[in-house]
Amino acid sequence: MRIVVIGGSGHIGTYLIPRLVSAGHEVINISRGKSTPYQSSQAWNGVKHVVLNRSEEERNGQFGKKILELHPDAVIDLICFSLESAKQLVEALEGKIQHFISCGTIWVHGHSKEVPVTEDQSRSPFGDYGIQKAEIESYLLEKARRDGFPATVLHPGHIVGPGWVPLNPAGHFNPQVFVQLAKGEEVTLPNFGLETVHHVHADDVAQAFVRAIENWNSSIGENFHVVSPAAITLRGYAEEVASWFGQLSNLKYLPWNEWHLTVEENEANATWDHIAHSPSCSIEKAKRLLNYQPRYSSLEAVRESVAWLINQGVIKIN
Repeated sequence: MRIVVIGGSGHIGTYLIPRLVSAGHEVINISRGKSTPYQSSQAWNGVKHVVLNRSEEERNGQFGKKILELHPDAVIDLICFSLESAKQLVEALEGKIQHFISCGTIWVHGHSKEVPVTEDQSRSPFGDYGIQKAEIESYLLEKARRDGFPATVLHPGHIVGPGWVPLNPAGHFNPQVFVQLAKGEEVTLPNFGLETVHHVHADDVAQAFVRAIENWNSSIGENFHVVSPAAITLRGYAEEVASWFGQLSNLKYLPWNEWHLTVEENEANATWDHIAHSPSCSIEKAKRLLNYQPRYSSLEAVRESVAWLINQGVIKIN
């Protein structure tokens, strides 16, 4: 098929586009032309690159039209963040493509009620990101079930991989936490460190997109979690990271109203978002209908990312 990938130069696209090329598809990558893949691959030599500024084209009402002019059989949208953005694209493509796959987020669930969370549980999303992604999902699945629009929605967890800093055991993105754990220094966690985070390696997310295409009949009109086999607690995460460096974790705990004063405001905000959600999601539906088989556990995915950060000198350890 001719597959257009919108936003294919980022975390997911770095792994997805080579997988699509290897599967024999013709691939067109849409980006603003400001970033390059995190990993090199000969597969990129066969990819057509089209530079489009989505926001600008949407303001002009031209984005969907320009995607359609590329004559895609399938479109993978990795960077849709508002309902209006989704509607403009779908209205242009309706009746003219075989498959449309949208990247969502596990944050569409909001607070967990029963864990692991399944895709069909009742939801209470909060925060602009989760709310808007939930609106996009509802719109796409309604279009699929009512009008036959061939939509699938995949919901990744906290994406990790070589090339960027992973969500750390304190629930934010300061790589210094990994340094402290590696040196056996004291690390303070919020509350009792029992909130959860649910990572996924970017290549496993890419695998799920390819499996959705391969299992077209099973994926149309459906939503799927795309995460590692199990979530991890902040405490367990910290203990495991320390052990990678031959250390016993030296952990301290503070209630939230004290802990958030010990870090920068942006770090506190990131941690609050993650521990308020505390995701733990089931992948049984994706395994059953898509044959999704994640290669990485949460900790294996993070360990690969941390090794890359050490090699790049971002994490400096004697």
